[in-house]
Amino acid sequence: MSTIIGVDVGGTFTDVVVLSEGELSGFKVPTSRDQSVAVAGAIDGHPAQVFLHGTTAATNTLLEERGARVALVTDPGYEDLIEIGRQDRPSLYDSSVDRPVPLVPRHRRVSDPGAVADADIVAVVLLDSYRDPEPERELAAGIDLPTILSSEVSPEFREYERLATTVLTAYLGPSVRDYLTTLDDRLEIPSRLVMTSAGGLVPFSEGSGLAGRLVLSGPAAGAVAAAALGAHHGEETVISFDMGGTSTDVCRIAGGVLSVGSGHRVAGRVNRVPSVPIRTIGAGGGSVAWVDDGGALRVGPRSAGADPGPAVYGLGGVELTVTDANVLAGHIPPNLALGGSVALDLEAGRAAAMALSQRSGIEIDRLVAGVLEVVDAHMERALRAVSVEEGADPREAAMVAFGGAGGLHASRLARRLGIRRVLVPPHSGVFSALGLLLATPRADAARTVMLADDDTRLPGALSEVETEARTRFQEMFGRQPEMISVTADMRYVGQSHELEVSAEGDWASLSAAFHAAHRERFGFDRPSEPTELVNVRAVAAGSAPIRWTDLPQPEPTSSAQVDDGVWRRAGLSPGFETIGPGVIVEENSATLLEEGDHLLVLPDGTLEISPR
Repeated sequence: MSTIIGVDVGGTFTDVVVLSEGELSGFKVPTSRDQSVAVAGAIDGHPAQVFLHGTTAATNTLLEERGARVALVTDPGYEDLIEIGRQDRPSLYDSSVDRPVPLVPRHRRVSDPGAVADADIVAVVLLDSYRDPEPERELAAGIDLPTILSSEVSPEFREYERLATTVLTAYLGPSVRDYLTTLDDRLEIPSRLVMTSAGGLVPFSEGSGLAGRLVLSGPAAGAVAAAALGAHHGEETVISFDMGGTSTDVCRIAGGVLSVGSGHRVAGRVNRVPSVPIRTIGAGGGSVAWVDDGGALRVGPRSAGADPGPAVYGLGGVELTVTDANVLAGHIPPNLALGGSVALDLEAGRAAAMALSQRSGIEIDRLVAGVLEVVDAHMERALRAVSVEEGADPREAAMVAFGGAGGLHASRLARRLGIRRVLVPPHSGVFSALGLLLATPRADAARTVMLADDDTRLPGALSEVETEARTRFQEMFGRQPEMISVTADMRYVGQSHELEVSAEGDWASLSAAFHAAHRERFGFDRPSEPTELVNVRAVAAGSAPIRWTDLPQPEPTSSAQVDDGVWRRAGLSPGFETIGPGVIVEENSATLLEEGDHLLVLPDGTLEISPR
């Protein structure tokens, strides 16, 4: 077997997994300002044939507002569409909340390509280009700057979403290109692929043009891994819970397969690209605790990051964080080396707690408990958003908990939601990096067709989009895809939004699938009402580098018990059982057992926790 390396960059740590000769290892290194430095340094000395990457380069560019100077060329009269947007408001009853400032200032929004000035890149968005892309191509040919075309980025109707997505892709493109190029120059690995927001892999060379599709690059890898683990353990529905150092990502996965939607928002901005439905909040191990002007205890979204990091890292941090609170509460043993190398400084953690205690007037024990309660409340809200608020009962799901801090909070959150089973996978601290190895090469295609019931053009529309996806896959990977799937966005005539269903079969099959999906999502359907097919989509995919069953079986490598109620995970054999309270420690993370929790180590090394 070839040596395969997966690297997922987070806000605090960069996670690495190496699969070589049937052996799997994982470790963390602090994330560097220039991500490529930490990535290249982490894999130095690990010769490999395949490099798989999850990056936050696109996300950071957007959040830090350091993207390219974009000019927009569009139809006369539509120059201000990006600012007008839709009628929906970020917060209906809050008069002080506004939409984000447009990524293209008014003076760079023009209808005449000859008027483009002071720009690094041009987004070309014509009103009807989803029907006919040729006018966009002809217009772009006369522009002496790099261009991004809406007919290539988001070839679907609804002009505002298409325009906003194209502008976002243009804004992120140069920064992402520079990062991938810099990293590419540092690597001496033949095959280099990057993860997209849809949970698929594309070559580095394609990543620059697909910058908008890399916004959820790392979180999507974690969702891929959670889906594989859940399917292996026979769970119909799982909720992935990925708590890292800077943020927490949650996602509900039904039927053992990731549901990839056609759009999401990032930092309040529309990004209509294929995306795993992940919800991200600013709550992680490095989230800083503070007291607002009203005297209320708050946690996050600001993070201490990797430098200086939480106070207990001993690297100069002086603010109390969630990680500090977990250490002071006894949830993380003081002798655990976080990231495999960061020795904990308990006294620095106490000093940070004392400083906030003096400012807030809250005694230290109550302050530590309060920090954990507040961050749990944030994460519970996110978990409810991807389950209860979408009409799904979390009690019917298992939770897959991972990330450096996921195992410390999973049991308490499961109790709040009534979740019966928590699965903490092997290599949980670097699980998103492992997910890169479980992901498939992927190419997407989509087009708007607007077909009414029983339209005879249906077979041709499905065939065309399937051919387009197949061709894109061949161009990217130089081989035929191993799987093609086609879906349809459908709605009742008169509705303004659609549901995506499988496009297998004839009109009757599509309509039946749509009625069933509508009933499941909204609690009712109207079989007598006419339907219409709005968009067709196709996915062409290859095989993943490995499957879950390819992973090496666990073999205890050390003694199990460290202290009373503390176990080394590396020493636990399949079949091991215990009742909480307790802590299971490993090099990159720890798992907390609450009072009465039942722990069972499954055959693949997964920790199964049954909250009681």
